[in-house]
Amino acid sequence: MGLFKGYENSGPGISKYAPKKKGIALFFDIFFRKIWQITGLNMLFFIFLLPPYVSFFLFSFMKNYKLLLGLLIALFAVFAVLIGPAMAGLTKVTRLLVIQKHTYIFRDFFRGFRENFKKAVVVGIFDVIAALSIFSGYNLYPDWAEFYDNKLFYIPLFLTMTVGLVVFLMNYYIFLMMTATDLSLKNLFKNSFALAFAALKQNLISTIFVVFFATLMIVFFLAMPPFALLVIPFFPMALTWFIVCFNCYPVIQKYVINPFYESRGEINPELTDGTENIDEETIFEDMGGKEKPIEKRKKGKGKRIS
Repeated sequence: MGLFKGYENSGPGISKYAPKKKGIALFFDIFFRKIWQITGLNMLFFIFLLPPYVSFFLFSFMKNYKLLLGLLIALFAVFAVLIGPAMAGLTKVTRLLVIQKHTYIFRDFFRGFRENFKKAVVVGIFDVIAALSIFSGYNLYPDWAEFYDNKLFYIPLFLTMTVGLVVFLMNYYIFLMMTATDLSLKNLFKNSFALAFAALKQNLISTIFVVFFATLMIVFFLAMPPFALLVIPFFPMALTWFIVCFNCYPVIQKYVINPFYESRGEINPELTDGTENIDEETIFEDMGGKEKPIEKRKKGKGKRIS
């Protein structure tokens, strides 16, 4: 069978001193090795997006408006409280994938959810309030400008959208720092605000991918609703956030984590493979990449004793 030809043959192995992949090569290497974990992670995170889904269907089909209003408020409250911890769980797993540490999706997701619950609830509610405020300002200020015939209303509209953009960029970093460090809530907000301006290149790249996938899902949802409803539980959120973490976590390492270890005269353990500080005499040497391939023995007809 040509497809599996030579699968029994041994090669020279892989040297542990081989050059490490970087950039786009490293991204695709991790992505193709962990694609099923990313898919499973998306399914797990999707559970916490069910309140908006359920709200959409209730709003479309229910006719009892008093009951509908009560259900929508309850679902919105559940979503506002849980979306932050769910993002912390999602971020913990994607960060481990990015730094190529072993992870169990279910265990690490809920560990990130539980360990960062209080901080994440505050950040999640902050994001929800910010989103509602920005949405309201986007709809109200242009109407007021037209109704009162006063262009000055576009000034608070501009300020509202600017604040919204900054809050949006802060989210690239606040959950990553929350799951990777022991920073206080105050310092999480302060550092994420600073990084929203300090890492413009990474912010731009991440935003391009976020907008691309969001637009893709909106187009699918408008053109082929059943297909979109089928794809969303498996595909977009975890992949998008994996791209964001891959792109932005090195910034946190550079400006937040590495300086902490350098101040103590140490190296960030995330940047090592655990073998740098071993001073003992080596008994066995790893020969990966140096071994000669074993020649395959030719098969012949053996003697037959009858």
